[in-house]
Amino acid sequence: MKPQFPLGDARQLPFWRRPVTLLFLMAAAMPVAFATWSALLNNFVIEVAGFNGSDIGWLHTVREIPGFFAIGVIALIMFMHEQVLGLIALCLLGVATAMTAQFPSLGGILTITMLSSIGFHYYETVNQSLQLQWIDKLRAPQMLGWLMAAGSGATLVAYVLIVMTWDALNLTYNTVYMISGGFTACVAVFCFFAYPRFEAPNPQIKKMVLRRRYWLYYALQLMAGARRQIFVVFAGFMMVEKFGFQVHEVTALFLINLVANMIFAPLMGRAVFLFGERRTLIFEYVGLALLFTAYGGVYFFGWGVVLAATLYVVDHILFSLALALKTYFQKIADPGDIAPTAAVAFTINHIAAVFLPALLGYLWLVSPAAVFFMASAMACVSCVLAMLIPRHPEPGNETVLSRFIAAPAE
Repeated sequence: MKPQFPLGDARQLPFWRRPVTLLFLMAAAMPVAFATWSALLNNFVIEVAGFNGSDIGWLHTVREIPGFFAIGVIALIMFMHEQVLGLIALCLLGVATAMTAQFPSLGGILTITMLSSIGFHYYETVNQSLQLQWIDKLRAPQMLGWLMAAGSGATLVAYVLIVMTWDALNLTYNTVYMISGGFTACVAVFCFFAYPRFEAPNPQIKKMVLRRRYWLYYALQLMAGARRQIFVVFAGFMMVEKFGFQVHEVTALFLINLVANMIFAPLMGRAVFLFGERRTLIFEYVGLALLFTAYGGVYFFGWGVVLAATLYVVDHILFSLALALKTYFQKIADPGDIAPTAAVAFTINHIAAVFLPALLGYLWLVSPAAVFFMASAMACVSCVLAMLIPRHPEPGNETVLSRFIAAPAE
């Protein structure tokens, strides 16, 4: 077992072995598997498995169950270093993605999706914790923006290859899933052996942490999870079901999103630094409310494919502002609370995700527009909550109400 390496001594290491480089490698490796899986998913399940709206809802409900149980990370880090757990989860995501096309039935797809989802959600939980522990608060907004851009850049290469070669080389789903998942797994194995185990100066509490003074952060996470599920599950599905997008067309849309993220994610990080979490989150939620209303109009009023595709891209740009939620928590949290609260937050984020996709899948069969109008209402609720974030959040000043109410210790 590798000895632990103090984070403060990391500058002694070559640049390629420092913690920030590891964060960038993981940020680049994860989306290659997950985003490729997402890009091909709707076409794969419709063309190969014959899914309808209800089936895709159940698929995403199963996919989100491990997110609901992300709190299990707290138990695992009692016996395993966070960094090691994150890399094992990343490897599981890669291997499960590589095997996706081997199970072209409802039961098989649900099973392999469950395994890849365990890897994805446990990796994301640990990764968020490591980012907030390893990155200085003053640099966090910009650095998180650059990490998002790095993930987009790595995936850009994969999507360009899919768009250029899917028809030309007559690629199969199995080939693409094997290559993308295999790449992610190989990067995880490399990082496991190439990097020391970095130890942050503040030991993390290895038990569940629920503090009343974090209530606003929990509420924002709950609404974000509910609202985001509607987009993840149904926006891409609409492009295939309603407008008949082929694999290379869906991937091209993802490609546009990647380029937009590479350009705008660092700018969004800069915006959070300049304007603060309150203003940027309010801007995001107002934009999302308008966006989902327009999505509903695509079905309700029969608006065209160009508008739908544009909305799809704008949503991804606005999603870059979600990093403000991370930095808000970083500013109000006790240093030792970051790891356990990251796990709790992921569980809260996925409470609605466990039942909403399946439930809304049935509503989709009756009225797709109603699904998007519900998402717009959720964005409005999030906007109201964001107004409670103070201009300068910190321990003891977690909400604008803190000045009127004595902050509880827990």
